[in-house]
Amino acid sequence: MPTPTAPRRVPWAVKVLYTAFMAVLVPYYWSAYGPTNFLYFCDVALFLALAAVWTERPLLASMPAVGILLPQSLWMADFLGGLAGRPVTGMTAYMFNPELPPFTRGLSLFHFWLPLLLLGLVARLGYDRRALAAWTVLAWVLLLVCYFLMPAPPRPADAPPGLPVNINYVHGPGDDRPQDWLPPLLYLAGLMVGLPVCVFLPTHLLLRLAFGRAREPGPCGRAVPAVACETRRAYVALAARVADAGSPRSAGQSGRAWRVVVRRRVGDGGGATGDPGAAARGAVRSNRHRG
Repeated sequence: MPTPTAPRRVPWAVKVLYTAFMAVLVPYYWSAYGPTNFLYFCDVALFLALAAVWTERPLLASMPAVGILLPQSLWMADFLGGLAGRPVTGMTAYMFNPELPPFTRGLSLFHFWLPLLLLGLVARLGYDRRALAAWTVLAWVLLLVCYFLMPAPPRPADAPPGLPVNINYVHGPGDDRPQDWLPPLLYLAGLMVGLPVCVFLPTHLLLRLAFGRAREPGPCGRAVPAVACETRRAYVALAARVADAGSPRSAGQSGRAWRVVVRRRVGDGGGATGDPGAAARGAVRSNRHRG
């Protein structure tokens, strides 16, 4: 009896369309703004999402979800408010600037739909609790790089017009001048503490509550917790041995082996899969009847 293959959890249409979008956005942004533009949290999230749709690894979808869902929700609210003539913060005013080409504004609309895509990926793949620590470390690295190596506001007069300054707002909330109400390093330290505590942690708690543990596609064709998936893979292998042997004695040996595997993987009782011992015995009886 062959082991069933795990079904795809991210549709091919999503993989192809998102890859095509990235194939257009990356060279355009590289030409218009330079490579340093990809240090923004939202741009890093784009690349992690690309990796997530192809590898279907929960951690790669969970990390950007933790990092950008709340900030991008504010972008979404401001954009919708702008459409209604009542912007919330004005941060999306450029989306309504007729001097910007429609193509450029269309690409920037990813700020609106990327959070929805990440939610969909986490819903399909499950939430990996390691995302909070992983994204926090990545964010700290990005903040330090942007503060010490990237240009501070205002943009130099001889710089290209699209050159990003004050990336990830490490020098203050605006691009025209640095903030002056705190010492610069104290402001940076406040970002490095405040973002994990006030942004990443609440998002982590909400995602963990809504989507639980990371899940893997089990042999039964449904998404199941990772530990349960291991036990079901073991069951499929043992059931195949029972079918090949076709004898009560071999079935009994396989059943005993199955119980040993379950104890080793999920502890006595096999709580992650209900009663795996009963499932194994049912498979043995089914094979006996077929014999």
